[in-house]
Amino acid sequence: MEEIVKVAHLQKRFGKFQALKDVSFTVERGQVVGFIGPNGAGKSTTIRTLLGIIKKDSGEATIFDKDVWKDSIAIHEELSYVPGDVALWGNLTGGEIIDLFMKLHGGGDARKRDELIKKFELDPKKKAKNYSKGNRQKVGLIAALSVESELYILDEPTSGLDPLMEAIFQEEIAKLKAAGKSILLSSHILSEVERLADKVVIIREGQVVESGTLDEMRHLTRSQVILASEEDVSELQGVAGVHDFSQKGQEATFAIDNKEMNTLLGAVAKLKVTKFEVVPPTLEDLFIRHYEK
Repeated sequence: MEEIVKVAHLQKRFGKFQALKDVSFTVERGQVVGFIGPNGAGKSTTIRTLLGIIKKDSGEATIFDKDVWKDSIAIHEELSYVPGDVALWGNLTGGEIIDLFMKLHGGGDARKRDELIKKFELDPKKKAKNYSKGNRQKVGLIAALSVESELYILDEPTSGLDPLMEAIFQEEIAKLKAAGKSILLSSHILSEVERLADKVVIIREGQVVESGTLDEMRHLTRSQVILASEEDVSELQGVAGVHDFSQKGQEATFAIDNKEMNTLLGAVAKLKVTKFEVVPPTLEDLFIRHYEK
């Protein structure tokens, strides 16, 4: 697959504070990469480096095989960006700002713009100083989605949007992916990342602590099991890979390492099971696992 974004061993220091210690990941063509971590983890610093706003101290950062600092102008011709808090010109209307952003990018699709304004229920005639945070985000999203780009960098793009508008945003991202576009999505909404992302990169204290597809990462955590039987289930707590076992009557609740699932099934097959539920781990489970340590 063609690598649209390539980041390798990126480092950045602000005075004595090292914001980025070791950040490495790629975004391939047609791929949505979820970039997650709490405030202060280094997400925005990484994104600003990719945008050519700040200069890295060391490591490699390229987009379209071009250096993000030296070739930033050429890169931005094929890139759309939405920050987590869109700042607008207060005395211009939302529609005027969208048109300005589209012209600055080199054009855009007026029909797509009008369609998105309707979908996002934005009043384009209202002045920006009268917009809520959610409406400011809509202006940024509509402008970004109305132009033709190969890469979309979205830093908390749905901040301030209600669930209905988030669903519309997710529909539009799915269309971009189907069209072969690449998306780097930074978000605190883990369910959003889980629904959209092909790959997830978790950053903590300036370094990537885990990355991979959701299926790959789920092998590293545990599923939750609820099991009931006509027989005594207490013997299951001795099965390899079982953790946090609790029992109430003939029903047991516990976690199981995914790699030991076959071992568990072998033990369960010997029981007269009346209830057997397995809930796979979510992205939130993975996220919490890294940050509760």
